[in-house]
Amino acid sequence: MHLLSILLGNQALTEKQEWQHLYMLLKLAEMGAYRRVAKISTEFLAGKLGISQQTASRYLIELERKGWIKRTITPEGSLIKIEEAGTKELQKLYSNLKFLVEKSYPPSVTLEGTVFTGLGEGAYYIAKEPYRKQFAEKLGFEPYLGTLNLKLSSDYDIKTRMEIEAYPAIEITGFKNEDRTFGLVKCYPAVIDNKVKGALITALRSHYDVSVLEIIAPVCLRKHLNLKDGNTVKVEIYIMP
Repeated sequence: MHLLSILLGNQALTEKQEWQHLYMLLKLAEMGAYRRVAKISTEFLAGKLGISQQTASRYLIELERKGWIKRTITPEGSLIKIEEAGTKELQKLYSNLKFLVEKSYPPSVTLEGTVFTGLGEGAYYIAKEPYRKQFAEKLGFEPYLGTLNLKLSSDYDIKTRMEIEAYPAIEITGFKNEDRTFGLVKCYPAVIDNKVKGALITALRSHYDVSVLEIIAPVCLRKHLNLKDGNTVKVEIYIMP
């Protein structure tokens, strides 16, 4: 998941096309087609956008097919008005941009770490049924019994990792059994190496400091991504609204 996905609410494969359509819609609104009919030639529109007249014509056809605009072609140019569906898209973009600009924390951060073999505690804790049930309910997946451990090395990554603790998180509540108490676990949805959805987990009780990321996923990340100790991995971590 990328920033455009958050802004547009669409799948990554269509992000570029959706952004092109939205940008075209914004330009049409700037040229007077928002809540009124504007006469706009494809030649003039192409010049405003810095694209070919053919491309501008194609975009207008695509917007019309999506129901975002209504267009009537005349010898002097197209009479264009942004329809209700297009107005909703502009309003959605406005709301999401307003949220991103005004919120006190970023929608996501990306950290880079080096794979290392941990102490093996992850599998022990993840196997506990009260934790597993909550992982499935709150994260949408049952994690593989084990964590991928990444060592952060740069000052930027360590500082950013520390900042994450102050951001909203999905909380996995602790519990007690006859032997001991198991504490609260905070989770942040994540995408590992742009390929696998998982989560960063942080526990109140841990042998690791903030220079270590513990990542869970529904698959064994080492096998799935063919990782070995010393490999570098990027993790995009999403902050809850």
